[in-house]
Amino acid sequence: MVFMKCQLPEEANMSTIHATQNTTKTTSPVWTDSTLSSNQVRVFVTRGLVAIAWAIAFASVSGSLTTTVSVGAGILLVVYPLIDAVANLLDARDQHGSARRLLLANATASTLVAAALAVAATASVTAVVAVFGIWAGVAGAAQLVVALRRRAAMGKQWPMRLAGGVSVVFGIAFILAAAGGHPMLNMVVVYAATGGVDFVIEAWLLARRRRQYAGSEVSVPSAR
Repeated sequence: MVFMKCQLPEEANMSTIHATQNTTKTTSPVWTDSTLSSNQVRVFVTRGLVAIAWAIAFASVSGSLTTTVSVGAGILLVVYPLIDAVANLLDARDQHGSARRLLLANATASTLVAAALAVAATASVTAVVAVFGIWAGVAGAAQLVVALRRRAAMGKQWPMRLAGGVSVVFGIAFILAAAGGHPMLNMVVVYAATGGVDFVIEAWLLARRRRQYAGSEVSVPSAR
């Protein structure tokens, strides 16, 4: 004898609700307006444009320097890591967990590097390039890790990954140049300019992603 299980109306209603909830969870976007903060777009584009402007200014005062550092070049050298520190602090406001801790640690390190560069600038170009090399390597590794930690919320972030990797390579090149006794400050110009371009590209990608998310919110009605 075969027994048929009858579904009560209450059970049918509950099944419908669960099915609707599961469908909503599956079709909801991964990104939210808070993860794709407009603050981050502003921070990235400002950070990138300031870095490019800094590179142009530093190139104008450091082109002929081979052994000693002029006052103007020394001031700009101190300012650059401070720019990075402020950018990291602003970026950290919208972050949580390990990404936030890394950004805050990077901001602290950049502030210490500014003090170290102030001392190195009174010594020689070799000392400046050596300090810059250590900082570029450590900061680049931290930037790469932050980009990997935030890929679920902000996408693959290829410009930031590229900037982090290039920073590590530049750091090694700076240290080798300082150890070889033939460092050149124009290496710092190229480093700052390429990093600035990467930040501007990432800002553009984030802004485009925000627009795409806003469009999906308008086109997909919410389940009630």
